[in-house]
Amino acid sequence: MSQKLTKEQTIDRYPSRLADKPGRSERKDPVVYSTWTADSPLTKEQSDFYEQNGYLFLEDFFNETELNVWREELSRLQEAYRDQEASHVIREPQSKEVRSIFAVHENNDIFQSLSKHPRLVSIMNYLLGSDTYIHQSRINYKPGFTGKEFYWHSDFETWHVEDGMPNMRALSCSIALTDNHPYNGPLMIIPGSHKTFISCVGQTPDNHFKESLRKQEYGVPDQDSLKALADENGIQMPIGEAGSVLLFDCNVMHGSSSNISPYSRSNVFMVYNSVENKLREPFSGQQPRPGYIATRS
Repeated sequence: MSQKLTKEQTIDRYPSRLADKPGRSERKDPVVYSTWTADSPLTKEQSDFYEQNGYLFLEDFFNETELNVWREELSRLQEAYRDQEASHVIREPQSKEVRSIFAVHENNDIFQSLSKHPRLVSIMNYLLGSDTYIHQSRINYKPGFTGKEFYWHSDFETWHVEDGMPNMRALSCSIALTDNHPYNGPLMIIPGSHKTFISCVGQTPDNHFKESLRKQEYGVPDQDSLKALADENGIQMPIGEAGSVLLFDCNVMHGSSSNISPYSRSNVFMVYNSVENKLREPFSGQQPRPGYIATRS
């Protein structure tokens, strides 16, 4: 990057994958970056819930007419890439099925428009306290019977180490295009875990992203730390009908199990980052991941 950083700006406040043992430290950043007013896009109760728990579930956010447009495009993309290879298309670890399609906010007019939806953007700007941009976007397909798990992780740990995101000032927005049931592999969250940073063990191999997007093996928290967080905070499983929106902080611990039910679970993920938190050089010292995974502009 051409931007010259001060010594203070280059300090790694969340070191990870450096020690031979996992570590635990308190969050050093705010969770909600704006002061609530009557004009805020969330209620006071919603804002406080997000600050305390690190997530917020908004049911019936989008209507059926909007959903039908996105579902049709979801199916069209899945069919288009069924036999077509592309770097931004990730397949399941043990099959050729499409697992995720990245950068849909750049490569697809329909999902680009969704990423700029005024109701969404106003909430993101409020929670992050500034204008925002899309750090990462993707469609996650989790087909019935064969959809594989996403193991427990904090997004920020990877975005910090591998992408150079300096601070915890980003969040994910997951839009349900199919109903999320307890039995079709919905997202699980450890509420309150966003206030603790778990450092991981193991230096990431170069270009490991090619495998980690199919099955993550580095940047994965240790089982003792996971159990401690779960013992302290419990595990929540926000579920609801298509059209619901799940917002969750970049550092909240989350994951999902395999989908062995007959019913698919497909979601559109949009990751919003503050314009005041743009990426720097990766804190791992390695080459940055490609732009379709982490926007660097």
